Amino acid sequence: MSLIGRRIAAFGPFTPTAILALRESEGPTMVKEQDVASAVSTIAPFATSLNGVDQAGNMLFKEMLWWTLGAMALIVLSIRLVEMGWTKLRHVSAMSIPAERQSYWKKSQWSWMPSLKKNLIYAPLWKKRHNREIKLSSAISIGTLPSRLHSVILGIYLLSNFVYMFYEHWTQENRYALAAEIRGRSGTLSLVNMVPLIIMAGRNNPLIVMLGVSFDTYNLLHRWMGRMVIIEAVIHTIAWACVEVAADGFSGMNFKLLHDSFLASGLAGTIALVIILFLSLSPVRHAFYETFLNFHIILAFIVFAMTWVHCAAAHIAGGLPQLPWVIAIFLIWVAERLARMFRLAYNNWSKKGGFTEAVVEPLAGDASRVTMHLPRYVDVKPGTHAYVRFMGVNPWENHPFSIAWVEHHPEADKTTLGEKAEGESQIKRGTTSVSFIIGAHTGFTRQLYNKALKEGSQSIRIRAAMEGPYAGHHSLESYGHAVLFAGSTGITHQISYIKPLIEGFNEGIIATRRITLVWIIRDTESLEWVRPWMDEILRMPRRREILNIRLFVTRPKNSKEIHSASSTVQMFPGRPNIPTLLKKEVEGQIGAMCVSVCGPGALADDVRQAVRDVQDENSVVDFVEESFTW
Repeated sequence: MSLIGRRIAAFGPFTPTAILALRESEGPTMVKEQDVASAVSTIAPFATSLNGVDQAGNMLFKEMLWWTLGAMALIVLSIRLVEMGWTKLRHVSAMSIPAERQSYWKKSQWSWMPSLKKNLIYAPLWKKRHNREIKLSSAISIGTLPSRLHSVILGIYLLSNFVYMFYEHWTQENRYALAAEIRGRSGTLSLVNMVPLIIMAGRNNPLIVMLGVSFDTYNLLHRWMGRMVIIEAVIHTIAWACVEVAADGFSGMNFKLLHDSFLASGLAGTIALVIILFLSLSPVRHAFYETFLNFHIILAFIVFAMTWVHCAAAHIAGGLPQLPWVIAIFLIWVAERLARMFRLAYNNWSKKGGFTEAVVEPLAGDASRVTMHLPRYVDVKPGTHAYVRFMGVNPWENHPFSIAWVEHHPEADKTTLGEKAEGESQIKRGTTSVSFIIGAHTGFTRQLYNKALKEGSQSIRIRAAMEGPYAGHHSLESYGHAVLFAGSTGITHQISYIKPLIEGFNEGIIATRRITLVWIIRDTESLEWVRPWMDEILRMPRRREILNIRLFVTRPKNSKEIHSASSTVQMFPGRPNIPTLLKKEVEGQIGAMCVSVCGPGALADDVRQAVRDVQDENSVVDFVEESFTW
């Protein structure tokens, strides 16, 4: 190798300008023009096009990464299909037999399942904490910890990216050729990861229904995939810049960035990604969530547009090979947005019924009861949530809330001459009302409450819109025993199950024989939130045979407030001893048991720990947690 070649090879990828360094060390008279030309030809080509890029390796690792994610999805899908078949078998076989004959389903499970649930599926990452937020102060939160199962999935994903990213030819002499290889690999992987990143960001993600995995889990994966996309994009940019600076200096690099659309779009996209990274840091995201969300959407669009231009404007025929992926990513993003718009328009307007109107009632305990009268029939399953927005209360914002109560209003049948029409066809041609309890915290929810309170009447009517419903893939109908824990406004999620379960019990079409509702509230004023719905539930036929309610008031104003209406509706002061309460339920367990929780993170973690503690071969106890983490 010539002296010039050895010196160029010796320069690391972060050396400012190899040719300038040569000139400074040798002097102008000792460096011939052909030596300079040789140096340029050894460096400059690796800053452009696919020179030095291991394209075959990039395509191989693209396939491997997609297969890594696909294999995990296939495993989950296989497990879900087995669960669905098992659940259906349990439902059909148990729905027509009395409680005492469901003992088979109480114990029927593989011997290793209790240990797997306790130590992996339901286990937090460490000790007990999972959904309880980690706060640095009353105003600064850094989010929650993933579960142990989530950590395993994330670990596999992150490790595979690390391996694919750094499987390079590190022994090659020319550092600039190595930089080009890193540039190609990191850029390819960044785009490869964008495909699942966008799929998992959508509320209408088809995998939610297919795999029975909550949007909350996909949101967790979305955040980590986004971080990986940004890291790989930054590595891609740095790898290119190192070679470009070594060939043309900083002035040459800046000139190209200003005059070359291929390079300028790539830099703009990277800058937008870095801004997203800083805005998405948990303390910033939690403190200014609405601002973050709006900027996140705008910046994401900029990233898509700049990436498209970057791939299309490349100095090779037909653009970069990754261009079709970018088009697919953009189409997925647009399709998901259009799906949201379609659901929003379909739910909230009909030729016959006009637009959706909401009745907002301000209640004691800083909460609003909202009933949205939709202009058409909408099928709403128990355990679902919807995104709502209100005219005059930050109409550009929409927030998710659990649907507490559903009423269908059948279309009047003229042939009945005023008689009540309850046929299925009349119901589907009618309208639907859905109700929520929205606690007044800060921002949007507080403005809604104050607007209703300011009017001075029992309720106000305003134009509103509902997008949804979403979720609802957790059915309790195959379980002989359901234990529902709710904290504060978490009652909305749990109460949505009770009426359908009692109706199913009366009709003999479900396996459930016992429902225990445990509701923890601060004071008795909170009882007003659900009083009209609870009164209807308590009047239902055979309600006493199946439903038991345990109310725990943590801060009663006086002891006279605490009284039990009957043996099936009991009220207690203070907080419940959740482990003791759940163990007592397990002692009287009927068939398979499902324990569900919706409420503050600390409550969810306590219930999760209690469920882990009762896992053994003699009791089938499943756990479902409803949460909205962001």
